[in-house]
Amino acid sequence: MSDSFHIKAPGLAWLLGLATVIIILAGLKSAEAIVIPIMLALFIGIICTPPLHFLTRHKVPPILAILIIVTFLVVFGGLLGMVVTTAIDSFINRLPDYQQRLEAEMIGLLPALERLGVPVSSKQLLTHFNPSQVMDWVAKALTNLGSLLTNLFLIIFIVIFLLLEEATFSQKLRQALPDAEKSLRNASQFVVQVNKYLVIKSTISLVTGCLIALWVGFLGLDFPLLWGLIAMLMNFIPNVGSILAAIPAVLLAIVQLGFPQAGVVAGGYLAVNMVMGNLVEPRFMGKGLGLSPLVVFLSLILWGWLFGAAGMFLSIPLTMIAKIALEQTPSTQWLAVMLGNGVVEEPLIEPPTEKLALRSPEAKLEKNH
Repeated sequence: MSDSFHIKAPGLAWLLGLATVIIILAGLKSAEAIVIPIMLALFIGIICTPPLHFLTRHKVPPILAILIIVTFLVVFGGLLGMVVTTAIDSFINRLPDYQQRLEAEMIGLLPALERLGVPVSSKQLLTHFNPSQVMDWVAKALTNLGSLLTNLFLIIFIVIFLLLEEATFSQKLRQALPDAEKSLRNASQFVVQVNKYLVIKSTISLVTGCLIALWVGFLGLDFPLLWGLIAMLMNFIPNVGSILAAIPAVLLAIVQLGFPQAGVVAGGYLAVNMVMGNLVEPRFMGKGLGLSPLVVFLSLILWGWLFGAAGMFLSIPLTMIAKIALEQTPSTQWLAVMLGNGVVEEPLIEPPTEKLALRSPEAKLEKNH
């Protein structure tokens, strides 16, 4: 009886674990309206932690340091929201004109198709490739981007409280957990890894957006700041983000500048993303966060399904959280290996045992004596 129990117990444990994962994912999906702002605030808070530590190390009071960081976030978020909403409103107002001009461009392709031996009527062409639907899709995508930015001030308020809690987090962790030092090392390693990824990715995305804005502005395309901003944001989405960022700009280039210039716009997108993605990013990112390319793509699908565009932006950090959590338990370390890229890497940082010890009240008293 006991032998059969021990044989079946592992299978039962796996079934219970799978059921738990499904229940958690279903709960996250149903609560996405609440979860998304919290997740975005959490990762903004992680990005803001190094500047907060820098300011406090230079004798800036914690409250003043938080105020400086939050002021920067509010100003940056306000300018970002103003640029996006103004451009989206202008784009939607011009949408009927863009639809008519795109339809005219599509009908203008008929003679070229006939010369190539492809007999297509204008009705067939517009049925299979409806310009109105395409431009409506672009407008809807831009509107969704604007609605995401409307939560910005809620996110900033959550970030404020996260930064206020950061100062006492280590003390709370010591009191709450039996092996607090190990938990602090794991948390510190996670913050270093995510910060490394987000800082490098943010810098590369900013440069990508600036180059795209300059390129399309030089070619005379409407709303260059909007297309640069979209290129910057979509660069956070692995594999497909740069392609999705180019689609609306190229469609507008077809309408406004014609097919030849639209090809030049598309070529600029391709050149910028090839250089930044294949030359610059690997040089600074190194081996990245050690995730398998297949896992990166599947995580993009999973988190995108759960949380939409926000899930796509956060797919890499969220998957990294899961990988680090799996690495902490011997029974699940093999899953962390499966999520990785097959390369055994040294830790990014040495376990800061001395630093952590000095943070404790007892160590501070010993140091003063």
